[in-house]
Amino acid sequence: MSPTIEVDVQTYRSIEFAARMGNTTAGEVVARLVRTASVPSSAPAVTSKEAETGRKVGVYVDYEGHRTHGNYDRDTKRIDITSGPLAGQSFKTPTGAARAVVAHYKPDVNPNRNGWSFWVLDDGSDEFLQSIRYST
Repeated sequence: MSPTIEVDVQTYRSIEFAARMGNTTAGEVVARLVRTASVPSSAPAVTSKEAETGRKVGVYVDYEGHRTHGNYDRDTKRIDITSGPLAGQSFKTPTGAARAVVAHYKPDVNPNRNGWSFWVLDDGSDEFLQSIRYST
C-alpha cells in the first residue's frame, strides 16, 4: 500500500486540475511541487533596483487573497514567477502566467485573463503591465 496524505476538497480539486492540464497524475503534481519547494530557484528574483536598470521588471498580482510576484522580461515578454506555489515556473506571455495564477487559486472558474491588465508593476506606481507594453 502507498502512503497517503489528507488534503481539503479545494486542494484536491486544484491538484486534479493541474494533473489534467499537465496530462499527468495527481501524485506527479504533488511530487513536482515538493521538488520545486525543496530546491532553491536558480534564477533569483530581480530586486527593484535591478528592475529599474535592467530589461526585467518586477511585477505582482493580488488574487484571491494571495500575492504572487514575478519578473517580466521586456525582450522575451516572459514572466517568471518568483513567489508562492508557482515560484520557479516561467510563462511565455503575461496572459499565460495570469491564467496559471487563476487556475491555481480558483480552479472552478474560467482562467482566461488578459495578462497585460492582470499584472501590476512592482515599483509603487500601481500601473498595470500594459503601461510599459510597447515601451523600449
